[in-house]
Amino acid sequence: MSKLTIQNERVDDVILILTMLVEMGIVDIVDGVVPRHGNRQGLSAGELVATWLAYILSTSDHRLSYVENWSEGLLVALSIFWGASVTAQDFTDDRLGDLLIVLSNDEVWSEIEGLLNEHTIRVYNLPTDVVRIDTTSVVMYHDSEESVLAAFGHSKDHRPDLAQVKIALLTLDPLAMPLVTTVVPGNTADDGLYLPLIEQARESLPDKKPLLHVGDSKMEAAQTRGQIDKSGDYYLLPLSQKGAQKELLIEQVKKAVASSAEGNEPKLLDIHEAETNGHDTPKLIARMMELPREQVATLDGDEHTWQERLILTYSPPWPTSNGKGLSNACAMEPKPCKT
Repeated sequence: MSKLTIQNERVDDVILILTMLVEMGIVDIVDGVVPRHGNRQGLSAGELVATWLAYILSTSDHRLSYVENWSEGLLVALSIFWGASVTAQDFTDDRLGDLLIVLSNDEVWSEIEGLLNEHTIRVYNLPTDVVRIDTTSVVMYHDSEESVLAAFGHSKDHRPDLAQVKIALLTLDPLAMPLVTTVVPGNTADDGLYLPLIEQARESLPDKKPLLHVGDSKMEAAQTRGQIDKSGDYYLLPLSQKGAQKELLIEQVKKAVASSAEGNEPKLLDIHEAETNGHDTPKLIARMMELPREQVATLDGDEHTWQERLILTYSPPWPTSNGKGLSNACAMEPKPCKT
């Protein structure tokens, strides 16, 4: 009678994560962009990326120095999954570090990002009408003099004593699926990050129809809005209270209200709750008006002129609960518009 050997491994959610990553096409896409090193045996670059991502997601730990020890408890399961012998040597610090160097190349990463977006959107038939753009900063315990990314800047975490990096992210609405990610030094201004993100997203989407770009007030630079309009896309953003903007908005509101009172355009539009909640009439939640506004920006040495739709909104409950009057103009419109 042959001797039966039983080996137990705790796989947790690793195999499930690997299966999903393979279905997303990550392995084939990475292998198509990153060729196999001639002197390297074992897992391909795509298989290594997928297994490393499974480690990060399963353990909530991004440190590469722990992956080799983690893999030693899953070698049988990983070998069965990949259909080849997997050893702990596939996950050494040197090999993972070399892979990071390859992926840090902007051209390589952009190609992988674009191919992954096209594959994911086509497979799951995701809508590609609206994208959202935002930036944030992440503090880190790192010597800024030894890094090209870590730098001192305005800290949203209220830690001016720590260096930070800034991350710009463009996601597909409403799933919030990341399309383009950019990491820059922590002292980089936000204004210059929007157009490169938008251009990368446009190139990576399979269908080239116009997009509605939703962002914050830092996207209101005239060059940014003008370039979006010139490319045939749309934008939606709240207006800031910088410079003479506040006085301009107040003046526009006074003129619009006076014109509406005389029965002329633009008229105030009242927005009520859909349900009465036991009251005789639905509750008034907002009043809004729309005004046309011409804008001009210099793009590549030439003047570009376009018409904006300026949407002013006022919520009656808001001043009561906040003790403030009408001081903000917000842009709210579900369909593509220029705000």
